[in-house]
Amino acid sequence: MKTASDVIVEALNGLVPRVALVLGSGLGGLVDAVEDPVRVSYSKLPGFPESGVSGHAGEVVAGTIGGKPVLLLSGRVHYYEKGDAAAMRPVLEVLKGLGIEKLILTNAAGSLREELAPGSVMLIEDHINFSGTNPLIGEEDDARFVGMTSAYDSGLRETISKAAEAEGIALDAGVYMWFSGPSFETPAEIRMARIMGADAVGMSTVPEVILGRFLGLACAACSVITNYGAGMTGGELSHAETKDMAPIGGKKLQAILTRAIADMQ
Repeated sequence: MKTASDVIVEALNGLVPRVALVLGSGLGGLVDAVEDPVRVSYSKLPGFPESGVSGHAGEVVAGTIGGKPVLLLSGRVHYYEKGDAAAMRPVLEVLKGLGIEKLILTNAAGSLREELAPGSVMLIEDHINFSGTNPLIGEEDDARFVGMTSAYDSGLRETISKAAEAEGIALDAGVYMWFSGPSFETPAEIRMARIMGADAVGMSTVPEVILGRFLGLACAACSVITNYGAGMTGGELSHAETKDMAPIGGKKLQAILTRAIADMQ
């Protein structure tokens, strides 16, 4: 029986990507930047968990961006779907086995800063794990004690920042706080998050960064801001708003990451 790696290698047809991107809610449009794309549904990849969240296509897309081989994961599984913070571990282990060295994650997030408006993009400098869980719980050897001081690779962040500058796109930087979801945060939780130093909140990315560092991958991440946090505007939050707003910032992020990938060594 073919493994997920076997199926992907066969689809790659000699392409050897070293960079992989994980696309968040409503950000599937980033696949439009891929030249000569090859698509493989997660359903055809043994061990790949399929997302049940609308706005997540659930497929691997491989090709080139700016002449550089890349592999995109269009859709992810969230902790709140399975109750398993390590739900993406089989996927990331396959990426590592394929020779991926750099992992760039994207997500849709809520802003905690007035000046960080919906439709903008934020480069994640650091994170706060407020979920109360960790994808490495249960790991049995000392490898589980992963250092997170440099969780977000400085070289990748610099490349992304310079790409945004070259494209003339404003790119804020800040701290992302991971809430487990699937319910949105309360106004009180948002006030707490602001006091604790968070700039944006969301329901993904952090477990993947922890797993990525565990696997030895250089990680970077960007948030597309789709809304203000609960209580900041008086309106109620919804996943429909996330999906509607994500493509606006997604176009900016596509331009930034297209340039960044082309500029990577």
